[in-house]
Amino acid sequence: MKKTGLNKLDYIFEKIDIREVLEKVYLMSNDHIIKEVLDSGLKGRGGAGFPTGMKWKFTADEKDPEKYIVCNADEGEPGTFKDRELLDKVPDKVFAGMAVAGKAIGAKNGIIYLRGEYRYMLPQLLKQLDGFQKIIKEIGYDFTIEFRMGSGAYICGEESALFESIEGKRGEPRNKPPYPTVSGVFSKPTSINNVETLVTAILVMRIGAAEYNQLGTKDSRGSKVFSISGDTPIPGIYELELGMTVQEFVNEFGDGDTKAVQVGGASGFCVPRKKFADTIIGFEGVPTGGSMKLFNSSRSMYNVLHNYLDFFVEESCGQCTPCRVGCQQLLKGVQQVKKGEAKSAYLNELVKLADTMKIASKCGLGQSVGNAFKSIVDNFREEIIY
Repeated sequence: MKKTGLNKLDYIFEKIDIREVLEKVYLMSNDHIIKEVLDSGLKGRGGAGFPTGMKWKFTADEKDPEKYIVCNADEGEPGTFKDRELLDKVPDKVFAGMAVAGKAIGAKNGIIYLRGEYRYMLPQLLKQLDGFQKIIKEIGYDFTIEFRMGSGAYICGEESALFESIEGKRGEPRNKPPYPTVSGVFSKPTSINNVETLVTAILVMRIGAAEYNQLGTKDSRGSKVFSISGDTPIPGIYELELGMTVQEFVNEFGDGDTKAVQVGGASGFCVPRKKFADTIIGFEGVPTGGSMKLFNSSRSMYNVLHNYLDFFVEESCGQCTPCRVGCQQLLKGVQQVKKGEAKSAYLNELVKLADTMKIASKCGLGQSVGNAFKSIVDNFREEIIY
């Protein structure tokens, strides 16, 4: 891994003896495993930040004898490519994380939902999985992992749409409740975790919750793998401790002229230069699934916003009106303002629409469109108006 001036770490990509960790965990009770993860404060690394230990506990508490662990490897957020690196460099940690989660909740079956564009990785992953399955069988784990391929739909990163896709249906979000821990894939209790979350769970089991808690902050424990791109001289994959400010991040990765950082991809927040010093990268500030895009003064933030809205219009599944129509109207509206066909005050109405979408949309796609939209309009209005 590349080294930085920030609190540089190499826990996630470190090569370890997986057998040793699994043998240790195999001797622990299910409750002990869950307590260790709860005590670690580990939150989902896909961006939503739900406590991993709570997810496992809720699923474990269900009485249905058939349960599932699903690994969400449908890495579709623009600017995010860290899960691909994890699957390439440390797939055994992903498999092990699933096996540990399976033991914790009482599941014998695991499914990795792999992004359609990552199909080229499948032959090597299957070969490595075969070796892993032999290891856990020798230890005594009754747990099997299989792969299911995605088809390139951004919406299938949403957990219930992902379940629908696994079941061979159109990838559309389900109504909630019931939640996945009660009725997930095949209507069975399911814990669905991001690739990095499962890898981090292995770190917790290896070093213990107490040591893990020394990393990060009270609200954002541990480290995070970041996909860094845009106007930076050192793009790539970096593992950094959570809790740094955007200014600290820019000092390390910026090109000396950074005017904005998009934290969390298209569905995340655009942080302007004036807020760098006061914005924390973490769950107490701006959370991120990993995508960090830097923009310098040569970039038009109108073009950035237009690009994001184009993406959402294309990727909305169309199931609910607030998202389907809302995305189209936001794009049409900013185009009209930019061309002078609508007054700049119309942006205020579009912000209200984005707020409505956050409340009324069925799933996280429509609910998160307003993040980038509002943060760019609020901070770079002069680049949008005619």
